[in-house]
Amino acid sequence: MTGAWRQFRSFETSVRLLLINQLTINLGFYMLMPYLAAHLSGDLGMAAWTVGLVLGVRNLSQQGMFLVGGALADRIGYKPLIVAGCALRTLGFALLGFVDALPALLVASAATGLAGALFNPAVRAYLAADSGARRVEAFALFNVFYQAGILLGPLIGVALTGVAFQLTCTVAAALFVVLTAVQLRQLPARSGGGGTERPVLRVQGRAVLANRPFWLFSAAMVGSYVLSFQVYLALPLETKRLVGDGNKGTVATSALFVVSALVALAGQMRITGWCKRRLRREQCLTAGLVLMAAAFLPPLVTAGRPAAGSSLPAVLGAVAPLLLSAALLAAGTTVLYPFEMDTIVALSGDRWVATHYGLYNTVAGVGITVGNLATGGALDASRSVGHPGLPWLVLALIGMLGAAAMAALGRSGRLTAAPVKAQPVST
Repeated sequence: MTGAWRQFRSFETSVRLLLINQLTINLGFYMLMPYLAAHLSGDLGMAAWTVGLVLGVRNLSQQGMFLVGGALADRIGYKPLIVAGCALRTLGFALLGFVDALPALLVASAATGLAGALFNPAVRAYLAADSGARRVEAFALFNVFYQAGILLGPLIGVALTGVAFQLTCTVAAALFVVLTAVQLRQLPARSGGGGTERPVLRVQGRAVLANRPFWLFSAAMVGSYVLSFQVYLALPLETKRLVGDGNKGTVATSALFVVSALVALAGQMRITGWCKRRLRREQCLTAGLVLMAAAFLPPLVTAGRPAAGSSLPAVLGAVAPLLLSAALLAAGTTVLYPFEMDTIVALSGDRWVATHYGLYNTVAGVGITVGNLATGGALDASRSVGHPGLPWLVLALIGMLGAAAMAALGRSGRLTAAPVKAQPVST
């Protein structure tokens, strides 16, 4: 962590502020969102379908509006979108704790998701712009702060929610109030990535949509998002099957997230430095995808086993392959992430960067949704037909196909190709 601290201090003020912002954003989000479903079903007594609707609206409003948020950031500047997103999330979090009617909860959930769609592309584009030639190091450090928020947020949230869910919402909203005020006062204004002209939105969108190398890269990377999300789906479900729902199951599931975060926190800067010194960008991307594919081989060890006994050795033996899977998945992400973010900027030609990030996030969101539906169904179906290891093999195959596609893109030179640009039209 001393290396990360030295890197942090070496960047200019705007980059340091963006890193702290992301830590705070994740801290507030993850201290509240993991406990929202329990609040809705337990405290408010809502039916399961209603809980799913409220949570689904948040995801839909975020994933569906990423492209709009990115396009607006490129048109009116990064700072206004970052500030507006944080202010909107303040409102959403405050409402979630103190309303109980379904329409109000849907509005709060939609506001929370829309906030992420506004500030996420803008933050990444701003970071890319201000870090300049040190983009890869900046995004590596960004992931350290990102993972720190994921690790600390639930720990703070469980303590606050033990008192009252309303207290959790109040603290989370207060964090975003402070964050909004600090950014409004301290964050320098930065123009979007489209140059001095402000084209008609359809012209801007057409230029981005015509960027074939960007689309090929996005398609090759979709599988990585399907795989990375399995730390929230397939791995916890398998842990629950092996260990049960009690305290042991809760501890074992929590250990998956702790291991994942610790790998990123401890290894990100070293891994990124090693990769940058020894490998080309496309080799780093390919290696990360191979690691993610390998992460789904250890669960094959336990796929055919019945539920573990109650003894500590039995539980540890059942959970160990899943913890190894989470660690490998995190290691693959630490290799991928900085070079992935850098590649998006390179393929955008430093033009309308936030729009490219927004579209990329939308593509990833669609991939995650489809992948989760398929994975959840496959886990149930494969066990009923007597082939419980099949989903894990398919997930590993997805990773290897992504790695093969990325290697092919690298050999063809498409990861550095200039994007197609439409002629700007003044408004």
